[in-house]
Amino acid sequence: MTVTSAEQEVIDKAQAAHVAARDMAALRTLAKNRALTAMADALTERQQFVLDANSADVRAARDAGLSEALVDRLLLSEKRIAAMAAGLREVAALPDPVGEVIEGWRRPNGLEILKVRVPLGVVSMIYESRPNVTVDAAGLCMKAGNAVVLRGGSEALRSNVALARVIADAAYAAGVPQGALQLIETAERAAAQQLMRLNQYVDVLIPRGGEGLIRAVVENSTVPVIETGVGNCHVYVDESADLDMAERIVINAKCQRPGVCNACETLLVHRAVAARFLKQVGPALVGQGVELRGCDLTREVLPEAGEATDDDWRAEYLDLILAVRVVESFEDALAHIATYSTKHSEAIITGDYERAQRFCEGVDAAAVYVNASTRFTDGGEFGLGAEIGISTQKLHGRGPMGLRELTTYKYVIQGAGQIRQ
Repeated sequence: MTVTSAEQEVIDKAQAAHVAARDMAALRTLAKNRALTAMADALTERQQFVLDANSADVRAARDAGLSEALVDRLLLSEKRIAAMAAGLREVAALPDPVGEVIEGWRRPNGLEILKVRVPLGVVSMIYESRPNVTVDAAGLCMKAGNAVVLRGGSEALRSNVALARVIADAAYAAGVPQGALQLIETAERAAAQQLMRLNQYVDVLIPRGGEGLIRAVVENSTVPVIETGVGNCHVYVDESADLDMAERIVINAKCQRPGVCNACETLLVHRAVAARFLKQVGPALVGQGVELRGCDLTREVLPEAGEATDDDWRAEYLDLILAVRVVESFEDALAHIATYSTKHSEAIITGDYERAQRFCEGVDAAAVYVNASTRFTDGGEFGLGAEIGISTQKLHGRGPMGLRELTTYKYVIQGAGQIRQ
């Protein structure tokens, strides 16, 4: 079978990462931290190089008609580059998980068994839009002792290439094994498809982006996949809620940064407080530029709202659009979330302790909130440092994936000549 140049690039870079992974696993904490600090310094020193590349991506995105919410996901600034550099320094300051003894015990025959945390090996990511993922993923994988192969979206290709070159040059100069940080520098679909089949070189594949990307990776990859992040997140305002608090939370969850996976996409309101709360929050949302799509009861209170369909209850808008539904009871709210949730982040606003506990126990999601915005589902906000993604599955890792979620474990057995009888 003929291999295209794009496919050969993927094979070569994955193979190089596979070779480098052996040395990465043995890299000492001090060396990893020194490299992360050098990467952070390089981002600051070479930020104009990165901003120039990003400006070209942003111009192309606007010319292509991308929404401003999606352009915001792509956009870099001095402030955002500084935040990426700060994230790398935060990761450097975190405890190194590699070599941690998770547990240990001694058998009656004298064997000493240790369960020890080790790197995954080669971690690959296929992701969309947000170029900061390039830096976050590289930093986290490196601190956890992994080599990494990254494949970003076409809309951020120039930005990702610039970022990868800056941080890779700094990392290698600081002693990181050559080949440990790889970026696929082509937007061809064949490159992503090739990456999904390289079991001999890649240990785990993490898709990060919209529903279509994640489904395509899950359905087509032969490399083990950790699913991340489609976020149809709900905020439920219970009948006992402090409505002023609820308004602040809803506005924040929807409007603070609508183009991200932890933004609220559906507002559920108990019928007992629906008229009062919707009259309060509706104009505030519209004033922030939010398009409302509501059920019949919502539209009776807010006639400016469009009619919501079943597709709206399922939507991850990633935009200033909010679906609104009035529910008859707490149980109806739970049922709606169970039907439409993507198991990312769900919130209840309530003054009823028992209801809060029932919500936490009854809602199946990676993050469940009581009286707080869903926008906190983030590795940095959880104190994990930068995250590689929000896992919505139940195997291996769930929620913000920090350093420990980028490791596995092995058993180390110390003996003194024992043999099995």
